Amino acid sequence: MRARIGRIGLRDVAERAGVSMRTVSNVVRGTGRFSEDTRGRVLHAVEELGYRPNTAARRLRTGRSGVLLLAVPELSMPYFAELAGHLLREAAAHGCTLLVEATGGHPEAELEIALGRTDPLVDGVILSPLTLDDRAAARAEVPLVLLGERVHDLPCPHVTIDNTGAAREATAHLLSRGRRRIAVIGRQTVPYAATSATRLAGYREALAAAGVPYDETLAPAVDAYHRADGAAAMRTLLDLAEPPDAVFCFADAMAEGALHSVRERGLSVPGDVAVVGFDDVEAARYTAPPLTTVVPDKEELARLAVKALLERIDGVEDKEATVLVAGHRLVVRESS
Repeated sequence: MRARIGRIGLRDVAERAGVSMRTVSNVVRGTGRFSEDTRGRVLHAVEELGYRPNTAARRLRTGRSGVLLLAVPELSMPYFAELAGHLLREAAAHGCTLLVEATGGHPEAELEIALGRTDPLVDGVILSPLTLDDRAAARAEVPLVLLGERVHDLPCPHVTIDNTGAAREATAHLLSRGRRRIAVIGRQTVPYAATSATRLAGYREALAAAGVPYDETLAPAVDAYHRADGAAAMRTLLDLAEPPDAVFCFADAMAEGALHSVRERGLSVPGDVAVVGFDDVEAARYTAPPLTTVVPDKEELARLAVKALLERIDGVEDKEATVLVAGHRLVVRESS
């Protein structure tokens, strides 16, 4: 492999991918016609070489910086960290630089970002909000794309998965294994708890379809979706006079905590308690036992979000809000 000193340019990417510089430019900008095979080879070369566009030259030529901003509640949460990685790669594939910020779920921070007040170089924003005030955010002039479960009253694209359907499938899986006393960890009572609401709805739908009544004692409230919250909720469930024989956790991090509490009591998974998670973070493959979990298509989420944002930056936008739904699947491992 030839070593190159200095800035990587379009010519380098074109040589590595075996295509013309014009084709590389078209793939990076998402314009023109090319096959999926060509797109894949160009994007692989872009990532392999670490190609980045000349931001200063682009700004002089187009009036745009090619800088995008991603804002998520917490980068310490494995799901958001992994999703950010996919978005970074997708942005780079389009020749853009992606800045990443954590909002902590604070309404003021989310609003400042939605309104484009954080960095004048940013061309557009991808935001995963928890508590965003839609009425205040309606004043936003910066191109905006939203991620997450909550449906917003804003005229911008919203990228998500079918959370209710995914939760219904996860619960139905446990029911199909003969479990009937199925608990959930992830119910929240705070405002804007869309993850809780959508996934709890799917859980309840699956129970109802199987003729199993909903029992709120099997759905302890949690403050957050961390391992400690999952562990504490699992201890509460195991202290019941009639503990559950299965538990569906609304995030893999909480499922990791639940597994810890089950082992702490000397019980077995899935013998005594089957456990299912949601997110398929990398750690889910290495828990003891490996975790059955819902797999959101993070790559598709990233692709849809970046494409929608670049279209809005280019002035291609609908006046109505658009919901873009990425795929998901349930991967069954030894925990259930």
